[in-house]
Amino acid sequence: MFEPITQEEELIGKAIVNAAYKVHKQLGPGLLERVYEVCICHVLVEEGYFVKRQMDIPISFEGIVFDEGLRLDVLVNDLVVVELKALETVNPVWEAQLLSHLKLTGKRLGFLINFNVPLIKNGIKRMVI
Repeated sequence: MFEPITQEEELIGKAIVNAAYKVHKQLGPGLLERVYEVCICHVLVEEGYFVKRQMDIPISFEGIVFDEGLRLDVLVNDLVVVELKALETVNPVWEAQLLSHLKLTGKRLGFLINFNVPLIKNGIKRMVI
């Protein structure tokens, strides 16, 4: 049976989408991913959210835990994963990357946001596992 995400996760998700709209409206497409990351995190922190950037995700393989390997862009309130992109061509592997990050962190809600689009609504993909 599928369990719905929590009210807190929904509120964080809305804040992430709103922050993406705000940043994209002011900056537009065409900048580096890092610029968007700094700005979206700033907006979320200003709204009272706890944000971690560029978090290493440990990988367990054959009973050994490796600390290096994967890195997620943003984790909000230790609940919602955000992967940011700023590229013209959408790569289907990005969705697989987000799914992997969700599974490895045990989180259920994630967003893939590509800022290099004319309309930001076309650059936001929400995923729930």
